[in-house]
Amino acid sequence: MKRRDFLKAGAIAGTTAAAGTIAAPAISQGAREFKLVMSWPKNFPGLGTAAARFAARVGAMSDGKMNVKVFAGGELVHPLKCHDAVQEGTADMYHSAEYYYQGKALGYSFFASVPFGLIPAEIDAWIHHGGGQALWDKLGADFGVKHFACGNSGSQMGGWFKQPVTSLDDFKGLKMRMPGLGGRVIDALGGSSVTLAGSEIMPALEAGTIDATEWVGPWNDLAFGFYKLVKFYHYPGFHETGTVLSFGINKGVWDGLSASEQAIIESAATAENNYDLAEFNANNATALTTLLDQHGVELVEFSDDLFRGMGEAARDVLSTVGNTDPQTKEIYDSFMAFRKDVIGWSKLSDQTYMNKRELVDFYSWSFNRQNLKNPLPSGSGFIFSTVCVLHL
Repeated sequence: MKRRDFLKAGAIAGTTAAAGTIAAPAISQGAREFKLVMSWPKNFPGLGTAAARFAARVGAMSDGKMNVKVFAGGELVHPLKCHDAVQEGTADMYHSAEYYYQGKALGYSFFASVPFGLIPAEIDAWIHHGGGQALWDKLGADFGVKHFACGNSGSQMGGWFKQPVTSLDDFKGLKMRMPGLGGRVIDALGGSSVTLAGSEIMPALEAGTIDATEWVGPWNDLAFGFYKLVKFYHYPGFHETGTVLSFGINKGVWDGLSASEQAIIESAATAENNYDLAEFNANNATALTTLLDQHGVELVEFSDDLFRGMGEAARDVLSTVGNTDPQTKEIYDSFMAFRKDVIGWSKLSDQTYMNKRELVDFYSWSFNRQNLKNPLPSGSGFIFSTVCVLHL
């Protein structure tokens, strides 16, 4: 699929969402309107469209009595200032990723992504059944914000580089766009991490302000056109193994809603959390084929030794961050204890099945293996096994 097709599809989805969100009869009957700011460009695949779908769901479930007006990143506030806007009351809601706000509280990153952390099913399990939501509520209360998971971009790629990364030394002096705790790992490896909004990445690459970048995965990366400037696409990502997209609502606004209105908000967020992950998984496969076959992108697998070195650095970073203050430690201890327990089941169920699925060769990968650097051996179960063997 071509880049313009992604943008066209996003525009159609956004138009549909807008039409379903703001109904003239509902407005005439005194419907309430909420301002939602987001960190993403308008109608951007899987991100901007997720916020639009959330808004449409709220409108539909409330019979048009709750209208959410979505503002793209930079339209009302800077893409990375969404939390500030909701905390201060400039906006009512936001759709973003919590690692952008680790400057407010380090604990926020644990509700977005943790290097060598949890895959999507596991992070949902921690939030909903492992005490994560209660800790998120406690953290948000300090800033007057109520939070929910509202999307997941799945297991992300390792990033775009001008030359293949073959050793830890290749990170020394490297300026790379990578936010959150993953960025701290880049710093620990001798590089320099930079936090940029999505719309700022291409200009930074073009200007040479950064040498490398990660964003999400094939679907989003194709839409931004990173392949025009860099051709070496590394995998798997160590830094974002199942990134939660977050919804935040001003606590005063939340407390002013009725129980049924709160249920609508929470249900709409949960529905989008599930739908968004499915959408990313469906579109990443097609987009990867396009990147490889039409744009000459070369896949490069991080070697096992290199990944272990990243894991060692991540262990130190997480230990340092996790013991910074009592609040962050409480979140860190909960996350790591859940990680330890859930990995056993994931290895027995998902990892084992995926390894054995490779033994049955009646399905072939949709992209040409000749495009791979360090090709994936049959039966390796590369993502799960690499993550799980690191004892953080």
